[in-house]
Amino acid sequence: MARLDNKNSAFLFSLCLTFPSPNDVAPFACCSLYFSLEPVKVAFQLLAREVGYAQSAGVPVAILKGLRMGLFTGKTVIVTGGGKATLKDGSAGSIGYGIDIAFAKEGANLVITGRNVAKLEAAKESLEAEYGVKVLPVQADVSAGQDNEAVVQNVIDKAIEEFGRIDAVVNNAQASASGVTIADHTMDQFNLAIYSGLYATYLYMQKAYPHLKETKGSVVNFASGAGLFGNYGQCSYAAAKEGIRGLTRVAANEWGKDGINVNIVCPLAWTAALENFQDAYPEAFKANVHMPPAGHYGDVEKEIGRVVVQLCGPDFKYMNGETVTLEGGMAQRP
Repeated sequence: MARLDNKNSAFLFSLCLTFPSPNDVAPFACCSLYFSLEPVKVAFQLLAREVGYAQSAGVPVAILKGLRMGLFTGKTVIVTGGGKATLKDGSAGSIGYGIDIAFAKEGANLVITGRNVAKLEAAKESLEAEYGVKVLPVQADVSAGQDNEAVVQNVIDKAIEEFGRIDAVVNNAQASASGVTIADHTMDQFNLAIYSGLYATYLYMQKAYPHLKETKGSVVNFASGAGLFGNYGQCSYAAAKEGIRGLTRVAANEWGKDGINVNIVCPLAWTAALENFQDAYPEAFKANVHMPPAGHYGDVEKEIGRVVVQLCGPDFKYMNGETVTLEGGMAQRP
């Protein structure tokens, strides 16, 4: 509800809250709060963190633009491999971008990394325009033959400089040479997977640790069924992913006392890469890409990204060192 304060010529918003009364006479009490346009952003940000009711308070959409209230409002999340990719229908087409959207819908400010600057900038433009969050794109590539500690430390430093805190790190980035057998694998191909996956995950965790300790934050690392089940032709990829799982379990053991939980997701999702593969090589796609029992491939935002958000939220803080398989029933194991 809104009203005009004639005395001060200020447009005010009235928000009525009901909450349990301390006495037995009236089970609920009501409190009306008035906010002027000037401090409305700060007022609703603080209110949302406590009760999460801002969007139901009658505030016009124009006022809420850039003021998304959610689980991560005012918090900062790093997503590696977070550049934009889309499917033919325009929906999110990569796991990293699906994670971006899921966190943006919960009000998180994002630091997204990747090799392709154009994809990072496209993600920033779309996320900021659609969800009103702030997005910091940082080009970063962990690979052989360079100072990778400096590369990752630069991302952490820029995140702190821009946002002042880090609440979650999602290690999604990974490159590999799939389809190459152990006998035919080269050292360059093996290094590609180990550096971009295992070493990158290790460095982002290590460099972010002091800041995650301050916020009692969360880490979600990405592994794969390729490592769980030894998929043919994916030796370096599987090795990197199983290394990440081991690293995650150790971190859960070492960092639990600091209030940091660290978990793993093994996803199967429909992406632009799979869509392109199906179009270019329909026979190979049919032979190698199997439909899960769920009858569809995972949606990168709704069925992968939202799970990641929950793993970083307060309801799952006690969950630590676990591997969550999101493969529609395909990755069942004891």
